[in-house]
Amino acid sequence: MKKLFITVMVLIATTTAVFAQRKHKSPPPKPSPSDSAKIVNKALESAALNNQEPAKPKKKVWDLSKRSADHFMFELGYDNWASKPDSANISGLNHSENFYFMFDFPFKTDQRFSVGVGIGLGSSNIYFNQTYPQVAAVGNSTLAFTPSTGGDHWKKFKLTTTYVEVPLELRFAIDPEHMDKSWKIAIGTKLGLMLSAYTKGKTKVNSVGQTLANVTEKESSTQFFNTIKFAPTFRVSKGPIGVFAQFQANALIKSTAGPSVFPFSGGIVLSGL
Repeated sequence: MKKLFITVMVLIATTTAVFAQRKHKSPPPKPSPSDSAKIVNKALESAALNNQEPAKPKKKVWDLSKRSADHFMFELGYDNWASKPDSANISGLNHSENFYFMFDFPFKTDQRFSVGVGIGLGSSNIYFNQTYPQVAAVGNSTLAFTPSTGGDHWKKFKLTTTYVEVPLELRFAIDPEHMDKSWKIAIGTKLGLMLSAYTKGKTKVNSVGQTLANVTEKESSTQFFNTIKFAPTFRVSKGPIGVFAQFQANALIKSTAGPSVFPFSGGIVLSGL
C-alpha cells in the first residue's frame, strides 16, 4: 500500500512538471495590426520632432498708420565747381535752392527701409568776380570767361542754372513709426533736365567801387552746357532737419565747348520723410 502511494505521488509530480515546461516554452502572443500601426506612428512622430527646425522669431511689424504725411523736401546749399579753370574767378556766396514733392514706399520685408521718389525744381547760383562767362556769345564754339577791362566791372555777376529734377533715394529710418523724431539716412541720385542757363550783371562800378550806372544786364543760352544732369546724393536727418551733399557726376560744360567742371553742393535739408 505504501509503495502504491509513493508511485502515485511521483506520477502526479512528473505530470505537473511536464505541463509547466510546455507552458513556459509557448511563444508570446503576436501583436495585433492596430498595435503595430500605433508603434509606427509614434516612431514617425519622434523622427519629425527630431528633424524639426527651431521656430524663428517673428519680425517686428511697424504701425505706419501715424507716419508723417509730409512729402515736401527743401534744400538750401552752398555751391561750387570742382576742376574749375583759373580763368573762372568764382567768388561770393554761391548757393542753391531745391524744392521737391516726394513719395515714400516702405519695404514689406523690413519697413525701416523705403524707396523715395519725387519731382521738383533745382537751381544753382555761381558768382564771379570781374570775370564774365559769355553764355550767349554768337559765333563762339567754346564758353569764354572774359575778365573785366579798364577797371570798370559789374558789382555783382552770377550764372544761374535751373533744372527740373527727379530725385530717387534708398532710405533707412531707425524708428519708422515716428519719422518726426527718428534718425534717417538716404542715398540716391538726382536726374535733371536743364530748363535755363543765364548770366546776370548788376550795377556798373569803376576800379575804386564808385557806381557808374544802376543797370542790370541779363543774357540767356544753354548752347555750351550739357542739359542732362546726373548727381549722386547723400543726406542724414534727425526728425525734419538734416544735412545733404551732392556731386554732379557728368560735366556741366560740353566737352567740345570748354573745361570739364563738376558742380557740387552741400547744406541743410528740411523734410518729414
